[in-house]
Amino acid sequence: MRLTSLILVCCLAATGLVTATPAVAEDERGKERERYELMELFAETFQQIDSNYVRDVDRRELMEAAIQGMLRHLDQYSSFIPPPDVRRFTQIVEQEFGGIGITVNSTGPGRLIVASPLPGTPAYRAGIRAGDLIVEVEGKSTENLSLADAIKKLQGPVGRPVVIKVVHPGEDSAPKEIRLVRQLIKAPTVLGDRYSDKDEWDFMYDDEKKIGYIRLSHFSRFTAQEVKAALDNVFERDVRGLVIDLRYNPGGLLEAAIEIADMFLDDGNIVSVRGRSVPERSWNARKRDTYEKIPMAVLVNGFSASASEVLSACLQDNKRAVIIGERTWGKGSVQNIIRMEEGESALKLTTANYHRPSGVNIHRFPNMKADDEWGVTPDEGYLIKYNRKQQSEWQRYRRERDVLRPAEDNNPVEDAFNDTQLMAAVDYLASQLKKPEKTE
Repeated sequence: MRLTSLILVCCLAATGLVTATPAVAEDERGKERERYELMELFAETFQQIDSNYVRDVDRRELMEAAIQGMLRHLDQYSSFIPPPDVRRFTQIVEQEFGGIGITVNSTGPGRLIVASPLPGTPAYRAGIRAGDLIVEVEGKSTENLSLADAIKKLQGPVGRPVVIKVVHPGEDSAPKEIRLVRQLIKAPTVLGDRYSDKDEWDFMYDDEKKIGYIRLSHFSRFTAQEVKAALDNVFERDVRGLVIDLRYNPGGLLEAAIEIADMFLDDGNIVSVRGRSVPERSWNARKRDTYEKIPMAVLVNGFSASASEVLSACLQDNKRAVIIGERTWGKGSVQNIIRMEEGESALKLTTANYHRPSGVNIHRFPNMKADDEWGVTPDEGYLIKYNRKQQSEWQRYRRERDVLRPAEDNNPVEDAFNDTQLMAAVDYLASQLKKPEKTE
């Protein structure tokens, strides 16, 4: 039973039961006794499986499965991030990685296709274009390479070269060998509606009406800085109205949403967080660094979640923007990232819920109905739903429009989708701009 004893000691150490404790109340001693018995049951189960199951089971896999099972019992957002996935998770949060600066897709074996180069990256400078086929990476064919494995090979330490072979469709079919030196890639999370003639995002949607457009894909470490840069850009061009597009934004860092909300408010509550084992905390706007108050419209849909709901709810409750589109997802839970095994793995654990300025919990609990209060509902008269076909057409349209193409290559889907949600936002802002300015 040496393995059982070792597991039990480790489990008890994690709960703090191995160290001496002062006398506690009887109910507390009862809780400690119960924890001890449950840890003993877990250790014994682990031992029985390890010793007697019909085939050998990797102990690491068994332990990770047990952890995942516990977390699945809690909610859909708590999870364990094993060592192989920690690096990718960190890249998503940090928004940085060593690479060549392309997004890729795979349509089948041997079909590793460049979806789009990113401006200013090694791939962009080398002339790699959307639609190019990558047939080799470091002398090895991509024929049987999965998309995940291909990304791993293309990414790597900054400053280290990678050699690829590329076929430009429509040109000489012979693969062209290109040597690229990886650099630190900062994947943008703040996008415009289209690229400018300088191959940069254009954040002015309508130059004549002076209406800006800022689209957020998710909230990461540098998102607030990117939003500030986009706002500085349009304010230098005398923007008079602004659309913030949060459709299909799954959320991300709460701190980024708070910082962005503060850019538009002089005062008022932004969000508050409440949990069982964390002190209640509330964030309020400050007048410092607030941008000029111009009319704003925020676009959301059923896939706008978490931090995107915090931002839209804050602007709605503080009457700073009109909300247009569809009711949001309803994810008002806060996940704390707890580093495990000296940072080699991580636990993403739900520790609190956040509440909008009105005090309502954004979270949609399992037993809630459509007429309950959760998520963010568009303002009256601005509920504009898209059916599945329209959602699919919008996503296809955006994928095509987001491709960075050579200047001589016309975008074939320029006007292929009638985005009535966006048009409603533009019409709202245009109507607000026609109103006479108030004098104080």
